[in-house]
Parts: sequence; C-alpha cells; structure tokens
Amino acid sequence: MITVTRNAENTIQRCIASVLSQDYANVEYIIIDGQSTDGTIAIVNSFNERVTRFISEPDKGIYDAMNKGIKIATGDIVGILNADDCFADKNVLREVAEAFMNNDIEALYGDLEYVKPGGGVMRKWRSGNYKASLFNWGWMPPHPTFYCKRLIFNKFGYYHLGFGTAADYELMVRFMYLNRLRVYYLNKVMVKMDIGGASNKSISSRIKAWQFDLKAMGKNGVLFPHVCVIFKPLRKLVQYF
Repeated sequence: MITVTRNAENTIQRCIASVLSQDYANVEYIIIDGQSTDGTIAIVNSFNERVTRFISEPDKGIYDAMNKGIKIATGDIVGILNADDCFADKNVLREVAEAFMNNDIEALYGDLEYVKPGGGVMRKWRSGNYKASLFNWGWMPPHPTFYCKRLIFNKFGYYHLGFGTAADYELMVRFMYLNRLRVYYLNKVMVKMDIGGASNKSISSRIKAWQFDLKAMGKNGVLFPHVCVIFKPLRKLVQYF
C-alpha cells in the first residue's frame, strides 16, 4: 500500500488511519512525501511504528512519487491511496486480497465516491463490469481503486511523467487495454475521495487534460480517440445522479 503526499496536513491523518484500521494484517505501508513544509511530516512520524517505510525528499510530482513507492515495494500486490483519500470501510484490503487469491487475475478495480468537505456524497462512480472495448468509448476505472500485481510494473513499465494529469489513465489503458491484463471488478465502494483535482482547476487545465488524454489514447491504440475524449468527461455526468 502506497500513499504519496505533499503539504497535506489537513487530510493525511485520516488517510493513514483508514489504512491502519483495515482488518487485513499483511500490509506493507509505504509513504512517499515530496518534502512537505507544513505539518505533514510530523503527523506521519507520529505513526512511525506502524508505517513500514517513510521517505520525504524532493520529487518531480505525484507520479514520480508513486513510481518511487512502487520500486521499493516488496509485496505481491500494489495499490495507491493518496493523502486526500480514505478507505470506505475496514474490509477493503481483505476483500482485495481475497479477490487475488480466489481468482486468476492480474489487476482489480472497484467503485469510488467523491465527498464534500462536510462529508456528504457529491458523486458516485460506479465502474461496472470490465470489457476491454469500453476504453474505446471513454470508460476508465477510478485510479484510487486500481490494484495490480507488482511484477506487472516490471513487465509493462511505470507511470510515464510525460502524460501530465493523465499519467494514471495512460497506465491503466496500457496495462488493461493494450496488454490485456486479466481484470476483476470488485463490486463495492472502496474509496472515498475529496472533491476536486488538478485536471479540473480551470478551463486551461481541463484543455491540457484532454490533450494528455488524446496522447494516452493514441499511444495505446484506443480505436476512437477523438470520440473517446468527448465521451470520457460526459460519463462523469451520470455520477451526480
């Protein structure tokens, strides 16, 4: 389990507590911090005995930090829970582990809810059953629910920093669609995520995100990239109902 963070003193304690409260004991927990200047480091250090490894140093952004965590991980399965996310309940990691043990799979994803500052649910991301062809029509799973075998990164590569805010999308397309991983849908809300995101801060950031999406689609052979890039944000609309 990997958490990446920088200047997240308002949310990191909740994130860590949600990992440590899981009812599955066999968890290697790695936290990669981008040399925070607020109270984040002190909060993480307060959990020192229960965090497997903590690194705080400059990095090239969130996906570089994720790559650092993956490269030092030793567990069989890798998942990422960012500092402003938390698990929906205490059973998530146990159910993830059971899915990998009981099924011939290489990757897994589930459902996610976006929550407002007061705690109410703003959006419900229900992923549905997997078909590789769905990527041709703008579908993607929520990245905070994505787990895969660690050796898959060695085989097919890590997060590519040249894709900006779409680096997580590009990796999932590359793994699941281009390289046809055996994928399992865990039909439950796995993660609660604070509303917001770097790709939605402004019109210009949204346009950049579309450009990165197109680049990711083209690189990985998505059939209808210009249709897909329109459908991808439209799929989010139904999550509000």
